[in-house]
Amino acid sequence: MPRIAGINIPEQKRIIIALTYIRGIGRATADKILKETKIDPNKKSGQLSADDVNKLRTLVEKQYKVEGELVRQMQFNIKRLKDIGSYRGIRHSKNLPVRGQRTKTNSRTRRGNVRKTAASGRKTAPAPK
Repeated sequence: MPRIAGINIPEQKRIIIALTYIRGIGRATADKILKETKIDPNKKSGQLSADDVNKLRTLVEKQYKVEGELVRQMQFNIKRLKDIGSYRGIRHSKNLPVRGQRTKTNSRTRRGNVRKTAASGRKTAPAPK
């Protein structure tokens, strides 16, 4: 099982799909990486030679922010928004949608499954006497 950027790549998938298991690499970036390293995108990742895996590993580690480094950068950006007190930072700190979505209905995922009206939710059955 090839290991790139600290992630085990699945052997049975095509390499263009298998690279997307790494956080920070999508289909377009995977295609760009494979063109740069001159590896056939239809090859299964289990069929790659050790030389091909080393090419991929060095390219990904040198040119792209992936996994832990990417997560740290995103957390730093959110912290910066909170520190300067921007609208987006305030929305992040209150755990509300940041990108202009409506919140009267529909923000269950971001807020958690919070139901604030009296009639919402399921009523418990009365205890039998």
